[in-house]
Amino acid sequence: MDSPLPFLKPRKRKLRSGFILIFHLIFLFLAVTPFYHSTAEEDRSERENDSDFGLMNTLAKNGLHDRANEDWNLYGQYTFIYFWKPEFNAKYTNLNGSNGSLIPEPEHSYTQTFTFFLGVRPWKSAEFYFVPESIAEVTLSNLKGFTGEQENTELEKNGISSPTLYRSRVFVRQTFGLGGESVSLPSGPMQLGGKTESRRLVFTLGTFSALDLLDKNNVYGEPRKSLMSEEFMTDSAFDFAADARGYSLGFGAELYWDQWAFRWVHSAPAQYPNLQPIDLRFLDFYGDDLEFEHDHTLGDRPGAVRLLLFRNRETMGKFSDAIAAFQSDPSKNAANCGDLVNYGSQNAQAPDLCWVRHPNIKMGIGINLEQSLTEDTGIFIRAMYADGNTEVDAFDPADRSALMGSITKGRAWGRPLDTLGIGLAANWISVDHAKYLAMGGVDGFIGDGALNYGVETVMEFMYSIHVWKTLAASVDYQHVGNPGNNRDRGPVNLYGWRIHAEF
Repeated sequence: MDSPLPFLKPRKRKLRSGFILIFHLIFLFLAVTPFYHSTAEEDRSERENDSDFGLMNTLAKNGLHDRANEDWNLYGQYTFIYFWKPEFNAKYTNLNGSNGSLIPEPEHSYTQTFTFFLGVRPWKSAEFYFVPESIAEVTLSNLKGFTGEQENTELEKNGISSPTLYRSRVFVRQTFGLGGESVSLPSGPMQLGGKTESRRLVFTLGTFSALDLLDKNNVYGEPRKSLMSEEFMTDSAFDFAADARGYSLGFGAELYWDQWAFRWVHSAPAQYPNLQPIDLRFLDFYGDDLEFEHDHTLGDRPGAVRLLLFRNRETMGKFSDAIAAFQSDPSKNAANCGDLVNYGSQNAQAPDLCWVRHPNIKMGIGINLEQSLTEDTGIFIRAMYADGNTEVDAFDPADRSALMGSITKGRAWGRPLDTLGIGLAANWISVDHAKYLAMGGVDGFIGDGALNYGVETVMEFMYSIHVWKTLAASVDYQHVGNPGNNRDRGPVNLYGWRIHAEF
């Protein structure tokens, strides 16, 4: 039976070269061509600071815009990411009709995104943002086979190869000053340039991603400019409430008190795991996220420590319940789900979560560290422990994750706007999760039909070359051991490149 989940249905893998070529030409032209009349001063700035270019800066230089005190701004980005996966060893793939395996044959994937970030100030201390976005994508093995790794942070669960336009974010932000020192906020996407206070209360309401407010890391930086693997964007075990694209309708409250910050996000989950429609019954189904942050300096180098907790009440299946249902009645297997929401497995010898989905609680706790070591080099560390009782609802199947990485600017070799990134990560699953997979069950993204358990490991190397103005090109290599936490498969090598432009 075909899966009722739209992102699991078969789709064409043909590269739409015409669309891609047109998007490249138009958006790269917008990003790097029309606004510049280079001077010696600008050439020197280009070698030192890539924030000195773009439409807003060009308007400011001509006296048409005040970036230090903005009532509006407009930014945009274009990113194309391509990956190739060569053949790898696998003792079995999708055994007995399970369908959660990474295909061992060679494959390619790509994403192409274009985003506008429009911000306006409707009244004092308020900001309104509208962020339309277009994406076209082809995935590896329909996003199956990895526990915490996905080679590309841009990948979405319901993307298709034709460009699709959607509204990623629409929200309002209100700030109440509480005193303290004056703080300058630079102009940028989803931030109006201006002054605020080091002690302030900030409220956000609308459609946004939990990661717009939580688990930020200044060393890792912006995902479209940093390491390409989703592994390093946030903790793989952080299953924040969201739809299939990673966004949700919610409310956020942030309290800043000098070097301290507290954040709370209350957001709506999808109606069923990994699907697009949002469940608007906010009192019954929700994700609650709490974050505590302390900023510090070691010597004269900045750093931060963040503690993150999440608690979700969502419609999810427990692994132990699925196993118990199958053992008590073998007809409650993966191939017999019928009209129940499922992941499309045809394994009649395996349990399935479709039989046991009802309101459940999922919780986790994590830590996020960043530290600048020199003017050009910093390190970041994240780790999270989730309870591992229930299936993935919106992000990755990992129940525990740990990662560390380093980002270095290229000043030492005469390329100050180039970036070198290195990352190492590991992903684990719970005992119940492993038992369920070993019996042939499938989760949202993993399930080979059997399991020889091992820790999934990820290693990534990325180098980004500053080409000109706001245009950068990157190359990337990723090595994944025990994909899907299965020692019987892999390792997997991934080779990629990226073009990123801003305006």
